[in-house]
Amino acid sequence: MIDLASFIRDIPDFPKPGIVFKDITTLLREPEPFREAIDRLAEPYAGKGIDLVLGIESRGFIIGAAVAYRIHAGLVPVRKPGKLPARTLGEAYDLEYGKDRLEVHADAITKDQSVLIVDDVLATGGTARTAWNLSRQLGAHVVGMAVLLELGFLNGRDKLGSLDVFSLLKY
Repeated sequence: MIDLASFIRDIPDFPKPGIVFKDITTLLREPEPFREAIDRLAEPYAGKGIDLVLGIESRGFIIGAAVAYRIHAGLVPVRKPGKLPARTLGEAYDLEYGKDRLEVHADAITKDQSVLIVDDVLATGGTARTAWNLSRQLGAHVVGMAVLLELGFLNGRDKLGSLDVFSLLKY
């Protein structure tokens, strides 16, 4: 088993002073660690009848697309405002260094579809909670969330209540 944490680099003071950004691009560029990370993220959900993976902008698109492929599910992008061309449903949220908003196509999910939310990092839980809220507003059955890494000291799970969260790496 590959030590995936050894492929994550810290970038101090990004995007602003005092933040230590966990850069996953160093993992993504390495074929074997990237493959293992995706396989390990997808394994708990393989064969579970998941219809859609919601990939959260932007690194969640990369991870989410690969997980969706691996578990034979479709992919729904959850984007920042103004990026989706059709009618959208959106919600604002707080993040660890500001505020933002996420949107999804209003017709991206049909009632009772089984959905897995995927992102690169679970930090304060704002984006995860927003994606979960949007999914439920569209009638989805959200089976859980899978993330490459979790910043436990930011208590993001606290915003997710009963949502099952699977993270490969915890900091």
